[in-house]
Amino acid sequence: MDINEILQYLPHRYPFLLVDRVLQIEEGKRILAVKNVTINEPFFPGHFPGHPVMPGVLIVEAMAQVAALLSFKTMGVVPDENSVVLFAGIDNVRFKRQVVPGDQLVFDVEILQGKRNIYKYKGVARVNDQIATEAELMCALKAK
Repeated sequence: MDINEILQYLPHRYPFLLVDRVLQIEEGKRILAVKNVTINEPFFPGHFPGHPVMPGVLIVEAMAQVAALLSFKTMGVVPDENSVVLFAGIDNVRFKRQVVPGDQLVFDVEILQGKRNIYKYKGVARVNDQIATEAELMCALKAK
């Protein structure tokens, strides 16, 4: 999936769209996606001046956006303006490496469980094959 297709599935837009490309998707199972981290990100001037580090909560948010893409593709649904994916839970989050400008985050997200409109995922974000962040996410797909 390129950025144009991603924009069809996610309501997020700059500066909050945190997925640049989907490399691989196995509907119902897993997805690999990429976020290229640049010095131009709007959060770097304040996090932290002189030592830019991507906020961990935004890495988890990006992971959730990747999970939403997997869910919509799995369900065979292109969301409309009334669709939204919301966090229902975040467990076992671990930050193991700082993410800085110039890094490429590769997200590997798999579905652990799915019932009706609630999905549980295991996500790992890597930089150069090193784990940066891992988490279990639960998300609910809702109509507004």
